[in-house]
Amino acid sequence: MTKNKSNKNHKNIVVPAKELPVEKHEKDWRHSQHWRVLRIMAEFIDGFQFLGDLKKSVTFFGSARYQEDDHWYKETRKLANLLAKNSFTVVTGGGPGIMEAANRGALEGGGESVGLNIKLPYEQRVNKYVREGVGFHYFFTRKVMLSYAAQAYVFCPGGFGTLDEAFELLTLIQTHKIYEKIPIVLLGKSFWGGLLQWLKKEVLEQQKNIDTEDLKLFRIVNTAEEALAIIKTSKPRQEI
Repeated sequence: MTKNKSNKNHKNIVVPAKELPVEKHEKDWRHSQHWRVLRIMAEFIDGFQFLGDLKKSVTFFGSARYQEDDHWYKETRKLANLLAKNSFTVVTGGGPGIMEAANRGALEGGGESVGLNIKLPYEQRVNKYVREGVGFHYFFTRKVMLSYAAQAYVFCPGGFGTLDEAFELLTLIQTHKIYEKIPIVLLGKSFWGGLLQWLKKEVLEQQKNIDTEDLKLFRIVNTAEEALAIIKTSKPRQEI
């Protein structure tokens, strides 16, 4: 694991995860099953310790494919800026797209801009707006860290990874592993509205695989201001 206050000393490769280079593994003791277990444990220990120092954090999820002229990049940047001005720490996966927009907005708002990025053999996958961060070797340990201890979660439009992270968090709240009043904010009614209708009609009414109360575990908003209004009412995790 690599901790960095800035990314100036690293060569950065900022692309969607699908386009990351394939890492070649040498057949030696460092890639044995036993060594991997120790490496995983070390990533969890360092990750939890790093996150323990963050205050009033809000974690952003979303597609790595958006460019700065896209609407949801702009709205994410705006929301992160507003959160920073309200003393919230912005946390992302450290990559491009929505993650970059959130880190950029936080930095421009004078706040803390944190990235939990993926560490590659010779590069860091981290955008230039991250000012404090941790590099992870494993995607799944990074995913746990992104889901841990935040005061609120913002899900912007995204792909399989964003959907996976959203449903995992909702499942943790549904099963009382995470306090139910932590805000889960889905930004973008045009993107998330169809999913909500499917959950209501098919999953709830037709198949009865969830309860009516489960649909209240998240809120869909369309603007940065709406999202901010919800997040501002949240409580720090240590007080819950």
